Amino acid sequence: MTTAHPRPTTRIEEAAVPAPVDAGRWPDVAAVPRASWPVRTVAAAVVRHALGGLPLRVRFPDGTTLGLGGPLIEVRDPDAFHARIGTTGLIGFGESYMAGEWDAPDLVGALTVLAAHAADLVPPPLQRLRRLWALRQPAAQRNTATGARDNISRHYDLSNDLFALFLDDTLTYSSAVFRGFPAEHALLPAAQHRKIDRLLDLAEVGEGTRLLEIGTGWGELALRAAARGAHVTSLTLSREQRDLARQRVREAGLADRVAIELCDYREAEGTYDAVVSVEMIEAVGAEFWPVYFRTLDERLAPGGRVALQAITMPHDRMLASRDTHTWIQKYIFPGGLLPSVEAVDQTVREHTGLTVTRRDAFGAHYAETLRLWRERFTERAEEVDDLGFDAVFRRLWTFYLAYSEAGFRSGYLDVQQYLLTKEPTR
Repeated sequence: MTTAHPRPTTRIEEAAVPAPVDAGRWPDVAAVPRASWPVRTVAAAVVRHALGGLPLRVRFPDGTTLGLGGPLIEVRDPDAFHARIGTTGLIGFGESYMAGEWDAPDLVGALTVLAAHAADLVPPPLQRLRRLWALRQPAAQRNTATGARDNISRHYDLSNDLFALFLDDTLTYSSAVFRGFPAEHALLPAAQHRKIDRLLDLAEVGEGTRLLEIGTGWGELALRAAARGAHVTSLTLSREQRDLARQRVREAGLADRVAIELCDYREAEGTYDAVVSVEMIEAVGAEFWPVYFRTLDERLAPGGRVALQAITMPHDRMLASRDTHTWIQKYIFPGGLLPSVEAVDQTVREHTGLTVTRRDAFGAHYAETLRLWRERFTERAEEVDDLGFDAVFRRLWTFYLAYSEAGFRSGYLDVQQYLLTKEPTR
């Protein structure tokens, strides 16, 4: 497959956030944390160490620069920038962007450089002391049955209209599979169907298949499976997604073949010929990965097949960060954690009777998918405003989409399609 390359933008993607920031909605963005002179000094030294040897240009208001040259990071408020990083690390880095204290004309390019050097940004002595200085995940964000509902709602129940602004007409919120790069937004529906069809083919979904889908999205996979003649039970914890997915099923005339249920995967019942789950494991949390994979095993009939799509990260980085609180967890996916390929293999091996039969990676396609979403989100900023979302939210989501795209462009992140199989009864 062709390798995708980032497309640099020619302007700052979002204007600086006007003051004052709504402190009720964004308390940790509105208020710069109090940081002593030693904390800010150490933070500045860490920033110099982290960025000074990278192919970046970091420019400060007094004209000083860091880096070897490359995508520009413009630090507008160094005191606030260093105070946030000194007190909350990478969470502070993201919040500083949300506050407009730094910006980048080519945000994806700058973040791609950082993602490519993620393992080296923090000096080794501080890495070894990570458990002492890194923030811990809040207990309230554990993905218990109750916690998972709250965590999912915080993202997927934001607004169906918001997601419709930047997704394509299939409302598919996971990586597409393109024929080649660069792609255009008009090609997204076909690319999403190509991805869905690959999963349904892996699971051998056809006429009469009893299919369990864990993680409904807005229903496109369920609709496509039902069109093949399958009988689909699809589970979601998002009321917004459930309601719209049910509406789409009714409008397609497939209500006799598709049931959309507001149900935790742990509460699923019955036995199915096939199970499909697309980018759901990322929201499960490491603590519950064994339960998730056991559920796949228990719900699958002997001889059945599981098609799983999962975003993955390097194993060493997963181990280093699995107990810490991240910007993505705080603002985008509370309670989530990306697994590694090794973690998936180990969990399947130790907790199920399933076999990992096949795995295909296509991370460059996710980078391209995210580029198209990000560009559409930026183009429709006024419509985002009209839905009641403010400038801080727009910068939050611009950063999230760019941050994710950079992860795939750098190779730090990848996305996999797995086939898991179960031995037939003898």
